[in-house]
Amino acid sequence: MKFHLPFLTLGLLIQLSAAEVPKIFAGLLEQDIPVKGQIGMVIPPPEIDKLVAKVEASARKDSKWFREFSGQAKPGVPLPYDERLGLTKDEYAEYLVLWNKREFKSKENVMLFLRQSADGIWSITSTGGASPISTLRYNAKDDAFRSPNGELKRIADIQADPASVLGEWSGNEWKFEEETSLDKTKENVAIGRFADGNFGLIVYRVQVLSTEGSRLLDTSLVIRFALGKAGQIKNPKAAPAKAAPVKVGPAKKEAPAKKAAAKKAPAQAARSTPPA
Repeated sequence: MKFHLPFLTLGLLIQLSAAEVPKIFAGLLEQDIPVKGQIGMVIPPPEIDKLVAKVEASARKDSKWFREFSGQAKPGVPLPYDERLGLTKDEYAEYLVLWNKREFKSKENVMLFLRQSADGIWSITSTGGASPISTLRYNAKDDAFRSPNGELKRIADIQADPASVLGEWSGNEWKFEEETSLDKTKENVAIGRFADGNFGLIVYRVQVLSTEGSRLLDTSLVIRFALGKAGQIKNPKAAPAKAAPVKVGPAKKEAPAKKAAAKKAPAQAARSTPPA
């Protein structure tokens, strides 16, 4: 025997469920609706490599000047022209043309699933390489995320420049930072949407440095997902399981990660992205 709720009652329940979704997820993810996402990075055409190599060579010749110059520039966008960058004006113009041709390249398909627990706490469980974000718990009352490391507090909202690594997008960001006698931990998560309105975005990074400054852990994720019905999975084989809280920290010392060139646009959390 099948039981059916009256249409009016069912409609009210749907409206109630939608109203309960916290503002930060509204228009991005719906409760208990699986969404297909992509882990990836934004990469410009390979022709830009030769120009980046020239800038890197110049930076090595006068590292003090380069640090000061890049430190004064707007974060996350190409540096303004200066002949000491090692490029002619024509080469710099070519660099900007190539930079504006950058594209999002997917390296893994994942599933995202917005859940609410019995105590009213929200989480985004996910599959594959996106599983680190499954450890985050959002408390709408405090407008804060909690990870195994501690509480990520809300910081200034993001309004990314069109020339930034990820392009023009806007969203909210949360940050955890702690320093002990053993290490220093930074953890960020940002959630938002691209300016074209077609895709949502989750940017996550956790970094642990030793007291000597070596990297013990450095995990970065950029997850893009289509908004609305275009991103919803109609018949998922199985929803991702809830992740058990695990301390996000260095279980063992890892080899220091190589410094990523700006041309490769590494996945980084919000304003931690270095100048291109």
